[in-house]
Amino acid sequence: MFTGIVEELGEVTAVETLDDACRFRLRGPVVTQGAKHGDSIAVNGVCLTVVDHEGDEFTADVMAETLNRSSLGALAVGSRVNLERPTAVGDRLGGHIVQGHVDGTGEILDRTPSEHWEIVKISLPAELSRYVVEKGSITVDGISLTVVDAGRDHFTVSLIPTTLALTTLGIKKPGDPVNLEVDVIAKYVERMLGDSVAGEEATR
Repeated sequence: MFTGIVEELGEVTAVETLDDACRFRLRGPVVTQGAKHGDSIAVNGVCLTVVDHEGDEFTADVMAETLNRSSLGALAVGSRVNLERPTAVGDRLGGHIVQGHVDGTGEILDRTPSEHWEIVKISLPAELSRYVVEKGSITVDGISLTVVDAGRDHFTVSLIPTTLALTTLGIKKPGDPVNLEVDVIAKYVERMLGDSVAGEEATR
């Protein structure tokens, strides 16, 4: 489990394209401290498994399902990525509960800067819109954010200078894709309510 608090802005140093997968080598001096084979590291919000680790770099394999569902397939050598290690039991939950299981992708639609923050408008797939509410939580490229405005096909977030300086949202432009993970609690509630309604109808 992650919290959506990005630890560092890493970099893709190598990409190996396979038949139905891709192997990335990424540099991240912070997240590789104490890393070992089998550990999890979130890359732009996608939970990946460390295959190999040397110095301040680690290697991770990405299967076709993940490439199709996320924006990782668009990464190239030199791409900057948000990196986060899993939260440890007993640590503070700085953001919200993040699984690292991307639900879909959105696109940066517009950026509106102001003196102390920036409003970013992001497209929202129709199948995810019911999980996104004003003042609710959403994960964008692995960053835990609060929804400012929730529309049918888009939402907005307000970014403070720290987020702009230390994450990919500070450098992404309109048209760039982003990974989206909605609040898992909303999905569980929907499932439980659905099962409850179905059970009531079955007993009638």
